[in-house]
Amino acid sequence: MTTGYITHPDFLKHEMGSHHPECPERIQAINDQLIRSGVDRLLHHLDAPLATEDQLELVHSPDHVSFVRERSPESGYFMLDGDTIMNPHTYRVALRAAGAAIAGVDAVMKGEVENVFCAVRPPGHHAEPTRSMGFCLFDNVAIAARYAMETYGIERVAIIDFDVHHGNGTEAAFFNDSNVLMCSFFQHPFYPYSGLDHASNMVNVPLPASTRGDVVRSIVEERWLPALRNFEPELVIISAGFDAHREDDLGQMGLVEDDYAWITKRLKEIAIDYAQGRIVSCLEGGYNLSALGRSVVAHVKALADI
Repeated sequence: MTTGYITHPDFLKHEMGSHHPECPERIQAINDQLIRSGVDRLLHHLDAPLATEDQLELVHSPDHVSFVRERSPESGYFMLDGDTIMNPHTYRVALRAAGAAIAGVDAVMKGEVENVFCAVRPPGHHAEPTRSMGFCLFDNVAIAARYAMETYGIERVAIIDFDVHHGNGTEAAFFNDSNVLMCSFFQHPFYPYSGLDHASNMVNVPLPASTRGDVVRSIVEERWLPALRNFEPELVIISAGFDAHREDDLGQMGLVEDDYAWITKRLKEIAIDYAQGRIVSCLEGGYNLSALGRSVVAHVKALADI
């Protein structure tokens, strides 16, 4: 079986101003590093389709979808919040980001690939059912999880979030939902200042700034893996944020490429044991371009057993 890679040129069209860290160059940095490493030629390449509004509404309210669509500017920018900005292309690009995650589910469920990485933007895990925030318009991984349940009858989805920021949108979408287990670590206290509320299906581990990979690996072994084995997921979805890297200025944690590879290998073991190897991984954060590209290569190599 092969590893899929889903992206699209449209992801370069969404931009929020020259100052903004969530920039088109993120996708270019990933593509460049995959090519330079020789990994790109070993992947099964797929284009990202456009999600439908009905698919967005698997997670988001119709009012929220309409609100975002109707604020799409004909020129210039529209600010959804202080750091989430739309240009004339953004709405369509956000549809394609959600569509990539959905296409990833289709690809693994139909056996076209064993696992898949979706290089998308805008990211999604901060987008709550009724609002956009934190660079995110719609929650790509949450939509993919709900789509897998609705379309393929999947009863147990594990969502793993290793972004430096807590995935408040994903948590809001599935709080106390017994069909979903969400495992995450995140820097705390830190934006979006969430993740401390108790829920029966959340394994949230807040960590102080400067936490290094050895601590994170212990948390994965002691907290995540036992919960995942007990849950026995039929599909594993990853919110793959790489801004906990020690070189990333948007966080203050201390992970390196080897840590992302190690985490990915542990998650792949879970997927093989319980989910027929099925993993859909979607890009979230990661803003130091060099560290981002190198970390994605490590992540994808682990997915592909390269």
